[in-house]
Amino acid sequence: MTDDIPITILYEDDVLLAVDKPSGLPTLPDGYQKGAPFLVAPLQARFGRLWVVHRLDRGTSGVVVFARTAEAHRALNLQFEQHHADKIYHALVQGVPAWDTQTVDLPLRPDGDRRHRTVVDKRRGKPAITHLRVLERYRAHALIAAHPETGRTHQIRTHLAALGFPLVGDTLYTDWHAVGSAAPAPVARPAPAGAAGDRPAPLPRLGLHAVVLTLVHPATGVALALEAPYPADFIEALKALRAED
Repeated sequence: MTDDIPITILYEDDVLLAVDKPSGLPTLPDGYQKGAPFLVAPLQARFGRLWVVHRLDRGTSGVVVFARTAEAHRALNLQFEQHHADKIYHALVQGVPAWDTQTVDLPLRPDGDRRHRTVVDKRRGKPAITHLRVLERYRAHALIAAHPETGRTHQIRTHLAALGFPLVGDTLYTDWHAVGSAAPAPVARPAPAGAAGDRPAPLPRLGLHAVVLTLVHPATGVALALEAPYPADFIEALKALRAED
């Protein structure tokens, strides 16, 4: 663990390590905050050298897998590059979708504006597909399962914002409509009058949790489903939303 942030080990063997990353902890050093804690440092102090296979945004919690050998790293990189590693996220969003399922097929270009956001760009963007399913609806929010078919930077955040449902706590993409006109108009079921009001946000951080990562074990060839339970703050946010009148 870091000095004050516990890190739960989800899976460990000679070639793989999977952990439940807490929100607020970057995977690698933050170039803007010299000396700030990051996920890899305490893990390498405990387990020895690790190879980074993928990352989660600082604010996102959930499953992160590391390779413990160069051979495993090559095999896992190939799985991620060929989109054979399957990822499911649960997203707590602002607004209430009228649809139950939705596939977003909007090409994305990273670092596309002055705020270094990923933007929809149908001419210069790379293909990006996210499958969405509404799990629960509340007065002014919803819980959505997001299954990214591709792995673009900020893909889920950008695609949800493009539909008009930015993640709770996402100050970077809440005003995404100002980025450009390439995204479709929001399609939502209006929340009841006063639903949002002056109530505090249900979650004081980015409302995104990497729930399940499924991959093929590079040594055994067996499919491995790595699952991270909701953290305490996510659970409390859902309880509060379910209790709303």
